[in-house]
Amino acid sequence: MSARSTVRRGAALRAAAAVTAALGVLTSCAASGADSGDEEPEIAGVPSPSVAGEAGPLPGDEDAAPPEAPSLPPLPAGLLDQQPDWRPCPAPTEAQGGGAAPGDGWQCAGLTVPVDYSAPEGRTMELALVRSRAEGDRRIGSLVLNFGGPGGSGVATLPRLEQRFTSLAGAFDLVSMDPRGVGASDGVVCFTGEERDAMLAGISHPRGADGAAGEDAYLDDRLAYAERCAQEAGDLLPHLTTANTARDLDVLREVLGEPRLHYYGASYGTKLGAVHAALFPDRVGRVVLDSVVDPTVDVVGRALGQTAGFQQALDAYLTDCAAAGDCPAGDDPARAHLFLGELLDSLADRPLPTAGGRQLTQNLAVTGVIGSLYSEGSWPRLTRALREAHTEGRGDLLLAAADRYNGRGQQGGYRNLHDANVAVNCADFATRPDLATVREQRAAFEEASPVLGRFLVWELLGCAGWPVVSEQDQPAVAVEGTSRTILLVAVTGDPATPYRGAERMREALGEGTAALLTLDGEGHGAYTGGDPCVTAAVDAHLLTGKTPADGTTCG
Repeated sequence: MSARSTVRRGAALRAAAAVTAALGVLTSCAASGADSGDEEPEIAGVPSPSVAGEAGPLPGDEDAAPPEAPSLPPLPAGLLDQQPDWRPCPAPTEAQGGGAAPGDGWQCAGLTVPVDYSAPEGRTMELALVRSRAEGDRRIGSLVLNFGGPGGSGVATLPRLEQRFTSLAGAFDLVSMDPRGVGASDGVVCFTGEERDAMLAGISHPRGADGAAGEDAYLDDRLAYAERCAQEAGDLLPHLTTANTARDLDVLREVLGEPRLHYYGASYGTKLGAVHAALFPDRVGRVVLDSVVDPTVDVVGRALGQTAGFQQALDAYLTDCAAAGDCPAGDDPARAHLFLGELLDSLADRPLPTAGGRQLTQNLAVTGVIGSLYSEGSWPRLTRALREAHTEGRGDLLLAAADRYNGRGQQGGYRNLHDANVAVNCADFATRPDLATVREQRAAFEEASPVLGRFLVWELLGCAGWPVVSEQDQPAVAVEGTSRTILLVAVTGDPATPYRGAERMREALGEGTAALLTLDGEGHGAYTGGDPCVTAAVDAHLLTGKTPADGTTCG
């Protein structure tokens, strides 16, 4: 470590708190079912759209012989002919989320891919895989799933969500992976668990009273964070792009023996699936993109859209809380905003104690609130957490919510979700907002969310100093030459991937390429949320190839 690095180590430790605390631009977008709370939303039955048909492969699946992706050298035969060594899965590591080993029927293996697809004969890396096998006459093939992030571990998540995919398990081998830079696939880790605890306890967002010095100190912390990550994983960072992960998906498709990729992607997984379809249009199988990322916006546009989305979800929660009675925020929406804002402001100087000895700081409280807005199932828990903080002066429940979102395990270790998230996003985006951008955008963010905007605007600095810069803000997703219809699924009240993004994705994919299914409701992740109408439509698309008409609405 250089002398300069040693001097700035404290700043770097504080900096990562900003990465994991204000959750707007560079944080995870994962299916809400991936980290289910102790309450699940009650979903009333609704009629399903007309989707009928018989299970089985679609004509032409077995005949596809697509060309290599343009402008890149062909892959060595050894990579395309590899045979993964499937064995019973071990317990996931803390970097993957921890927990017990998957039960009977789950197998794990490794997939070898090039680190650099422009030099495929060079260095390789091994990606962690997980699958459950389908047996019998109903088997169609393999369904590859990605649950978002970027940075989410598929190896840990898919077995946890097993019950959400029972209707598909008999027809498909369910397969997922830890994408490059994630979990057991050379996961990017910039800090130890103890260091991250210290970071999260020590950072605060700049306030008006801090002046320019406070803003400069915040920027210095972000620059120091980038420097630390470059030291830990610098040679890998240029290769952690969504396009490269899409190429990994295609190697996986080939190794699984599938002429086309059948795919379910949630949240960031929708961007990954769209990029794969654009790179390999002749290899598109039955594809579902759920809770769709907007492929047209830059860093500022995405952050501003998420900020408005979280405010919309917060308003829906506060309305529900008031209707339930005994809401700690009261029954007046205007007063409820004031209550929550005052509570968060008070924590900047007076963190709340918790039973474990850690403190609930302002940033951890912001994280806990935002993480609780991903699903209606978490709303009752958020109410209890706010009541505890307000009436008892304790932060145990909000801290627990922040830990769940930050991926902190019971032993104090962390998933590498947020380090990987920053690495992928910063490799994908060319935009590099600076302090002037933050100052220019502050009013717009506070208008988008009177409660959360003043925190989320600082995530515009999320890639400051990052050693990798893309040539464009979004990889191309226009699909030319596919005969398949991609099914997009979106929730009108989605806070993390606002609904408008799905409409823009449908347009960006190309005329007639996608059909949009809308769920009128709240939450992030439509299919994993269990709505019966959405379940029927998605299952029919994947199992029979019958896609609901564009514009179909559930709810």
